[in-house]
Amino acid sequence: MRKLAELNKPKLIDLLGERLAFEHASVELYDALIGKLETSNDDRALILLDELRVQRDEEREHEDWLADQMQLLGADPRVPTELAELARRETRGIEEVILEDDHELSHLLHALLAAELSDNAGWDLLVALAEEAHDRDAKRQLKQRLREEQAHLAFVHIALRRLAFYNVLGEDVWMPTAP
Repeated sequence: MRKLAELNKPKLIDLLGERLAFEHASVELYDALIGKLETSNDDRALILLDELRVQRDEEREHEDWLADQMQLLGADPRVPTELAELARRETRGIEEVILEDDHELSHLLHALLAAELSDNAGWDLLVALAEEAHDRDAKRQLKQRLREEQAHLAFVHIALRRLAFYNVLGEDVWMPTAP
């Protein structure tokens, strides 16, 4: 992050704060979703649990990594940045679906897909900034997390798609176990 920080450290910290807030919310979303699925009698939901736990753990690692990066830049990750506040407002609708009383698997997966799409866009932006700044180390570290997020997105997308095939077309297809 050294080269990136040299260009505009306050703006970089703001972007990292946004990612941190989003990753923190993602961990909460995954925890809530996993909790709901664990009590489900739906075999399709239960098949998803192992991979969702892996993804939740990766989201937690992303959260920890971002907090560390902010501290290395001299920022307090506990103090929300301007973009972190924006991320919190943006995730309210997704949180409402997953954290509230909705237990419909297709609704839960739809909300998680929206979260993963946004998550991917945020990491993609950081990778592009690192590339443009010729910060090879930051790009490598960011790209690793982007690849993990892309796998999350692919898994949730396939799960939702297969569930829709089942619900709409009556096709009993295998749910994904991993991308």
